[in-house]
Amino acid sequence: MINRDLPASVRRYFWGDDLAQLSWDKHQKYITQTLLEKGDQSVISWLLQRINKRQLQTQLKQMKLSPKSANFWQVYFS
Repeated sequence: MINRDLPASVRRYFWGDDLAQLSWDKHQKYITQTLLEKGDQSVISWLLQRINKRQLQTQLKQMKLSPKSANFWQVYFS
């Protein structure tokens, strides 16, 4: 059964995960981290509808992002 909580454009980034178990409510940090690292413009737009920039700014320090991605998002959200 496919989790309808996440649109198909987002689910494609989680091909190695059990999509029936993956939910925004339970796995927000993991989903956010993955999309910030690998996502395209459309999924980032979706993400920004779900979580505000201030929340992302505070969570960035705790995320496991590549140095390039971490730097980009710190500049973007500042």
